[in-house]
Amino acid sequence: MMGYRGCYRYTKEEDMFKLELDAIKKVRNTYGLKNLWLMIPFVRKIGEIRAIKEILKRNDIHFTKDFKLWIMVEVPSTVFMIEEFCKEGINGISIGSNDLTQLILGIDRDNATMAEAFDERNLAVMRAIRHTIKVCNKYGVTTSICGQAPSVYPEFAQMLVEFGINSMSVNPDAIEAARRNTASAEKKYTLKRLAELTEHMEKHKPGLDVEIRDD
Repeated sequence: MMGYRGCYRYTKEEDMFKLELDAIKKVRNTYGLKNLWLMIPFVRKIGEIRAIKEILKRNDIHFTKDFKLWIMVEVPSTVFMIEEFCKEGINGISIGSNDLTQLILGIDRDNATMAEAFDERNLAVMRAIRHTIKVCNKYGVTTSICGQAPSVYPEFAQMLVEFGINSMSVNPDAIEAARRNTASAEKKYTLKRLAELTEHMEKHKPGLDVEIRDD
C-alpha cells in the first residue's frame, strides 16, 4: 500500500502514464465525451504534481474549462500541505478515506487482528478531513470523498455536510443509502443552523424604549 504506486510511479514510468493519457484524449477528442477529467492518486509531494503537469504539457493536454485536474487526498502529507496544493492550481480533490485512515492510524484494515480498530470516524481522521475541506473551500477547490463510510454511518455523512463537502462518491449498491443519509444530514444541519440563527437574533434583539407619561 505504501509502495511504488500512484503519482510517483507515473513520474517514473512516463511511457506507462502516456498510454492512459492517450486513452483520455481518445475518449474526449474522438468520441467527444468532454466530461472525462484526470484525477491523480496517492499524491505525496508538491514536486510530484508539478512533474505530472509537465508530463501533461508534453502530451498536449492542457487545462481548460472542460478539462480539470483533481488529486486524491490519501496521505497525511497531502492533508498538511493542502493549501500549497490548492495554490498549485488543482481543480478538485477526492478524499480517499480508507487509505487516509490506514495511514493516520497505522492500521491495515485487511489484517484480521487489527480490523476492529479501523474506524474512519476516529477523531484524528475527522480532523484531517475537516481541515482539508475547509482549506479547499477557501480556495474554491471542489471537494469529494470516496469510501464506504458515508453510506454506512449516517453520523459520518452528517459531519461531512457540516464540514461543507461538495459531493460524495459511493459504490452503486450504496447510492440509495448514501442519498438517505445525506438528505437526513442536510435537514439536521439546516435545522441546527436555523436554531442558532434564531438564538442569535433573540440575543441581539433591540430593546423597546418605554416612555412613562404622567398626564
